[in-house]
Amino acid sequence: MAIITRRTRLGAGIALAATAALLLTSCSGGSTPGGSDGGDAPKSATATSVKDFGSFADLEAAAKKEGQLNVIALPHDWANYGAILDAFKKKYPEITINEQSPDVSSKEEIDAAKTNKGLDTAPDVFDLGLAVALSSTDVFAPYKVQTWDDIPAELKEPTGLFVGDYGGYMSIGYDSSKFPEPKSLDDLKGAKFKGSVAINGDPTQAGAAFAAIGLATVQSDGTLDDFQPGIDYFAELQKAGNFLKVDPTPATVASGETPVVFDWDYLNTAYSKDVKSWKVTVLPGTGYAGYYNQAINKDATHPAAARLWQEFLYSDEGQNLYLAGGARPARMEAMTKAGTIDEKLASALPKAPEKTVVPTEKQSTDAGTLLGEKWAAAIQ
Repeated sequence: MAIITRRTRLGAGIALAATAALLLTSCSGGSTPGGSDGGDAPKSATATSVKDFGSFADLEAAAKKEGQLNVIALPHDWANYGAILDAFKKKYPEITINEQSPDVSSKEEIDAAKTNKGLDTAPDVFDLGLAVALSSTDVFAPYKVQTWDDIPAELKEPTGLFVGDYGGYMSIGYDSSKFPEPKSLDDLKGAKFKGSVAINGDPTQAGAAFAAIGLATVQSDGTLDDFQPGIDYFAELQKAGNFLKVDPTPATVASGETPVVFDWDYLNTAYSKDVKSWKVTVLPGTGYAGYYNQAINKDATHPAAARLWQEFLYSDEGQNLYLAGGARPARMEAMTKAGTIDEKLASALPKAPEKTVVPTEKQSTDAGTLLGEKWAAAIQ
């Protein structure tokens, strides 16, 4: 299945619970990092934890000496990355963040690393779906942040090559001033939702749209082994005149052009900043989940800054900033127990479904093939 823009990239790639655990245990670990940072490169580029620097203060000093950090695929309206980047800049004004190609896909992040290998423009860090992370471990440097033990085992590759950082559930966002809360998929077939229901992209290319079909499949008593029930559902929605063939953006939501949207709950939640009547619901029953992963480029030009960035993202501050964007941080359970989670933000999250599913690689591949064959005809 192809992957396109960052906004619609393959979010189903990060698994929760057993699915992720199975995939991660099949991943081979251990790559040899490289890179250069003006004198401290060998130690910084091969460091697998803060201990290899000596102390956290030593890591900070090494990163400040490098003075720069190259990030890629971090749009400011995605999972609160605008605020996260600003917070890191404020905390470390000595480090200039170079933001590259915010809307590229996970695969394009890896392509950029390979194309720019040896150049000071290569990305130092990645933010990736699991499918791409699993196939790109030869590009990563293993590193375990100080809060490693707080991260659920099913969300991290055992050696630290890549680690889940934030995620959420496929949800339905809607303008509550115009529509009642949808309690089931059948509600969206009603006359009240005429020409109003959009998905985020083309499911043959876009991850969020792909996940919408997956959600429709399991909510229609199907399984992820066969996405046909999900395709049939949207065909029915199209036949009823309720399916809207417009890709939602903050602008289309604000204008009312896309008043009902299938999307990740943290992206749907972000729309409420501009539309005060915008609400988000995660349907009861079986839900569809996805997480994203952090990884460090083994050839990072700024290896110490890359590791400091990871430490920041997995700190209480970084994790609460993801939460402020409506995403569920990887350390949420541990932080809740420790009393360091922002309880107000946590309580504002849509209620989690009773059961969660995420497709395996084979299920994703099979579903992509099926969608390629049948999607276009289904919504004509």
